[in-house]
Amino acid sequence: MAKMASALESAGYVVLNVHYPSRRATVETLAETVITEALADPKLATVTNIHFVTHSLGGILVRQYLKSNDLARLGRVVMLGPPNQGSEVVDKLGDCVLFEKIHGPSGNQLGTGTNAVPTRLGAVDFELGVIAGDRSINWINSLTMITGRDDGKVSVQRTKIAGMKDHIVIHTAHPFIMRNKEAISKTVCFLRAGTFRSSERQN
Repeated sequence: MAKMASALESAGYVVLNVHYPSRRATVETLAETVITEALADPKLATVTNIHFVTHSLGGILVRQYLKSNDLARLGRVVMLGPPNQGSEVVDKLGDCVLFEKIHGPSGNQLGTGTNAVPTRLGAVDFELGVIAGDRSINWINSLTMITGRDDGKVSVQRTKIAGMKDHIVIHTAHPFIMRNKEAISKTVCFLRAGTFRSSERQN
């Protein structure tokens, strides 16, 4: 997320580029510990609105946190390639020992079933913009596990979530979407205006 963080700083935002141990805990634990700690950072003490820009699992952590916590200073949220309706890849490979070793307990929570975390969290009630990718470098996933256009990890359709304010698709793959120039410019646009289709500033 370094390139994204640098662009947001250049656009005038106070930025925390938060790293977290995604393979070591559940979605619920990561959401509470990582986001709570980030919000306590002194850099945010005088910030009026706190926006979130996330990649993949990070979007689910934000949904989980905001479902359980009130954030009076919440601004806007941009999610890049989020499995908002889960991923078929987890459905297919979640029981594999190697998959669990690579992705940890949180990865196994991101299936498409009714008991999966993305499903249980339901609709969002905050200003959300979602950027999906439609280019894959993981043809095994795309050809054998995922339905429809996808970024190699999650389908375009499954990035969507009820209550979102805007959604766009760009031609990039899941591992690279956060460094994509169009994704970065559209992220800044949404944080400023609440839409990907206008650069007009809104209060």
